[in-house]
Amino acid sequence: MFSSGNVTCRVFERQIRSSPPGASVNRARKFYENLVPSHTLYDVECPDHCFRKFTEDGLFLISFSRNHQELVVYRPSWLTYTSDSDDTLPPLPRRSSRFDSFFTQLYSVNLASANELICKDFFLYFPSRRFGLFATSTAQIHDSAPSPGAVPGVPSIDKITFVLLRLDDGVVLDERVFLHDFVNLAYNMGVFMYDDLLAILSLRYQKIHLLQIRDSGHLVDARAIGYFCREDDELFLNSNSQAMMMTTTQDKNKQQDREDDGENGLRHTQPNAENSFLSGIKQRLLSFIFREIWNEEPDNTMRVQSLKKKFYFHFQDYVDLIIWKVQFLDRHHLLIKFGSVDGGVGRNADHLPAFFAVYNMETTDIVAFYQNSAEDLYQLFEQFSDHFTVSSSSPFMNFVTSHSNSVHALEQLKYLKNKSNSFSQFVKKMLVSLPFSCQSQSPSPYFDQSLFRFDEKLISAADRHRQSSDNPIKFISRRKPETLKFKIKPGPECGSADGRSKKICSFLFHPHLPLAISIQQTLFMPPSVVNIHFRR
Repeated sequence: MFSSGNVTCRVFERQIRSSPPGASVNRARKFYENLVPSHTLYDVECPDHCFRKFTEDGLFLISFSRNHQELVVYRPSWLTYTSDSDDTLPPLPRRSSRFDSFFTQLYSVNLASANELICKDFFLYFPSRRFGLFATSTAQIHDSAPSPGAVPGVPSIDKITFVLLRLDDGVVLDERVFLHDFVNLAYNMGVFMYDDLLAILSLRYQKIHLLQIRDSGHLVDARAIGYFCREDDELFLNSNSQAMMMTTTQDKNKQQDREDDGENGLRHTQPNAENSFLSGIKQRLLSFIFREIWNEEPDNTMRVQSLKKKFYFHFQDYVDLIIWKVQFLDRHHLLIKFGSVDGGVGRNADHLPAFFAVYNMETTDIVAFYQNSAEDLYQLFEQFSDHFTVSSSSPFMNFVTSHSNSVHALEQLKYLKNKSNSFSQFVKKMLVSLPFSCQSQSPSPYFDQSLFRFDEKLISAADRHRQSSDNPIKFISRRKPETLKFKIKPGPECGSADGRSKKICSFLFHPHLPLAISIQQTLFMPPSVVNIHFRR
């Protein structure tokens, strides 16, 4: 796109040549090949906080107090200083090794009560209004008592509170409380945001709560999908139950009269809605599977045989499925992942069978159903993965690298596919990430694989802790001759003296500034080693 790699030449070239239609942002991101975090301050003096992430517009740095009671919000302010030295790179002032030289604390807000803790791995950002969604919860109870409507084997949390906060001034706008429920809060797995819509999955009661975030900062209930799918389903069933009760009472009176006359009659019992019916979403799932198998065979005899093998034989397995995870595909469709109870609660569910369903919220119908080894779904995932990952209208999130928008990521995917011994196992491995967790990737241009090459085993755009390495992580330019642009080294400058303890690290990259924070700590959580990487 640029004929030269020199930043001055690129600026002049940008003045005389316009970008192709739709390529202006990609062309602007090319400048990050010249603007890199080239300097590192090791072991910076900083507050003992849990640093979570930058917001996707780069205006705020979210962190939590070490006791998980308070939210602390910072504003990136950059390091400024004057020098009378004639050197091209004058020495940095002494205060540059302090955290407050780069970040200004805006406020600190207490979010959790005495028996609650802030979930440090949960945070969602509403960019158009600069709202932040946080979660607090009490301790998890694994051997909870059975509850009507609850899935056996799913743990319980006495109280989960979702807090909507205005990040500009720290004012709490609204709260939503779930009692004796279980929502998977780790890395936003149980909550998904799409524009102003919010989906919260109750694993314990198998209900998808749909809420709308109003511009005023209120959380408004839109719909609940689970036992009921339409707004009037409960009213319809209750009205029919009353009619059945009246019919049953009349039949009992007639039966008693007939018994008095020496006649025998049929017994009538009132159906229990909780025991007699499957949930609405489960009924729609079974109906879709039945119709799909029915339409596969034109001959009635073959249809019956096929239904026996594919539907009735596995009927109880389908009935026992629970919802693991959910995400928005657009404002009208949900991608829902089904599986066993063990997979919904356990950490490692990669080896367990799972199914994916596309649910239309307007018609309340299942429109597609796949097993986790389906090649059709994998082809969609390979060609249109951006449709699974983009969850907001923020322009920064539209340029996260995937194998559907980057030839380098696609080549790497094809290499892994050719290297795999079993294509079916490869498909399962790739589809494990579906549905994607919301806002789980950094939009930083330094993770753009069309600009830089790096070791994804050590660092990536995914919001996850990594095993720390004593060697620096290299970012190499994709542009010929593929020179080393910068290095990121977590931990102390001279390496750790204790090589026996297992260390993990996390990386927080600013979405558009040449600024990054690396945080290294051991599993036993002593004070962290915080490094700041920036451009001088």
